[in-house]
Amino acid sequence: MDSQYSASARGDNIGGVSPKPPHSHLDRNAPSAVASAYGGISTPATPATPKQTSPVDGIQMYSRITMVGEGTYGKVHKARNKETGQIVALKQMRIDMDREGFPITAMREIRLLKQLRHPNITQIFDVVPESGNAVCVVMEYMDYDLSGLISHPQWDPEPAHKKSLMQQLLEGLDFMHARGILHRDIKGSNLLVNQQGQVKYVDFGLARSFHHSRMQELTNRVITLWYRPPELLLGTTLYGPEVDIWSLGCVLLELFTKKPAFQGQNDIDQLEQIFKLLGTPTPTIWDSLKKLPWACYMTPNTRYENRMRLMLSSKMSASAVDLISWMLSLDPAARPSAAQCLGHSFFTEAPAPLPPTSFPVSGDWHEYESKAERRKRRQTTTATTAKQRSQVPSND
Repeated sequence: MDSQYSASARGDNIGGVSPKPPHSHLDRNAPSAVASAYGGISTPATPATPKQTSPVDGIQMYSRITMVGEGTYGKVHKARNKETGQIVALKQMRIDMDREGFPITAMREIRLLKQLRHPNITQIFDVVPESGNAVCVVMEYMDYDLSGLISHPQWDPEPAHKKSLMQQLLEGLDFMHARGILHRDIKGSNLLVNQQGQVKYVDFGLARSFHHSRMQELTNRVITLWYRPPELLLGTTLYGPEVDIWSLGCVLLELFTKKPAFQGQNDIDQLEQIFKLLGTPTPTIWDSLKKLPWACYMTPNTRYENRMRLMLSSKMSASAVDLISWMLSLDPAARPSAAQCLGHSFFTEAPAPLPPTSFPVSGDWHEYESKAERRKRRQTTTATTAKQRSQVPSND
């Protein structure tokens, strides 16, 4: 839910439809126009047309319950449809009429979510205008996100549950890639989970189309730092589905270790942490490394050995280690496709995949709630410490 990417995606066609340029200005009726363009509320074509729902009525169909996410785009609320009682997610997208108009990342996300229909991709129901230059995307509601669950101290899924989540995520990714779509922002907070143990991708604001037959130049300032592959950190602008495979490999590793594997403070520190675990690349391991734009400036001089299997052997089966190690190959050309991952022996050995249906909290638990809980604990600890110090007798 929480947007952490550092740059917006630029120009490309998605699903064969050209979006407006990033800095195009919509007219002052932009919220209504955008909602109509994406299958939301439409304005009457002629006076004889039956009365349509007004923009205000559209958003007033929903009663907000609580906020479950916040980012650069706006806020996400859990809400209820007043007519049907259905629980939905309302993702508010602000429109800056004085600068960029309707955000191109939002346009991409709406288009893609309407086109990509799969059990492991979040479904979009409607787009409704809201007063104050904003549009709300009405989406299916999911109780948790993977980041919030992983960070919860009481959530420890069984091996069969982890296998099911891994399988579902790979199936969703295979579906996207088969249709020529890169997600480019895979991380735990963008992977939603419901109480039936179903996991779904969300947040397609940085998604782009790609060609299966040839590489194309794309910006390397995408993917949240901790999930960004080494070739992007080293400056490449020629890439494809292998960047999503790396990001998902990081998430799957986190599923077993309960913490992000690479927590760099900047690009150089991120590379250092990757090489400390996976080893410093050599020409034998990654032959094309020397061709990358920033390789001569950012490759560490220290030689590290690969410690991946040693670190993980006590946390997962040998086949799970093998699969995740394959997905986290330093050489992008050596990484498997999502389809190849699904064919790995990990998914055929016991135990069989089983969706998790037991969760540590009965209500909502996303990264948003998880961060709020951690802040509350820190504040309580700080207040307790201050009180204890104030009660210490003075030596004077």
